[in-house]
Amino acid sequence: MPISPQTARKLDDEELLTLVGQRDQIAFEAFYDRFERQAFSLSYRIIGERAAAEDTVQEGFLSIWKSGERYDSTRGSAGAWALGIVRNRAIDTLRSRASRTPTLDSDDDGILESRPGEDRTDELAFRRETQREVQEVIADLPDKQSKVIKLAFFGGFSQSEISEMLDLPLGTVKGRMRLGLEKLRGGLADEGKVTI
Repeated sequence: MPISPQTARKLDDEELLTLVGQRDQIAFEAFYDRFERQAFSLSYRIIGERAAAEDTVQEGFLSIWKSGERYDSTRGSAGAWALGIVRNRAIDTLRSRASRTPTLDSDDDGILESRPGEDRTDELAFRRETQREVQEVIADLPDKQSKVIKLAFFGGFSQSEISEMLDLPLGTVKGRMRLGLEKLRGGLADEGKVTI
């Protein structure tokens, strides 16, 4: 039996997503209303174009509707899971745009000359190795600290947005961020690889 919109608004994120997994349209609408603004903000920050960001949010929420039953509460909050889907869609959009080749007129070599060259292989390898090392150190952090750091640095959220998403006081988010960054710096310094 479907729930009422008033009941849906009172449910927590995980309960709503469980109902979305059971194809409850009212629960989906409530979940969408709750996260659409944050999803658009994230998508827009990644893509940088309003129309494409809106399309990406719609695609992301369509995916949530289709795959809501796959949500696993032991792997993170419902909001973080949903925003992760939108983030991945936005990155895919950005990548697909970057891979498009320009349309050339018959003798337009200027377009090709103005395009930036690919990164040199050694620089790309160094960046990938650095990224891998940072991710390994983040994985060793306590979950509460790694979650706020991932949302801030990989999700692009402000501390205020993280506070709202995780339903935590802003001071708690700032404290976890500070402790996590201190441990991250220490872990990377111990390896002698990277300084942040």
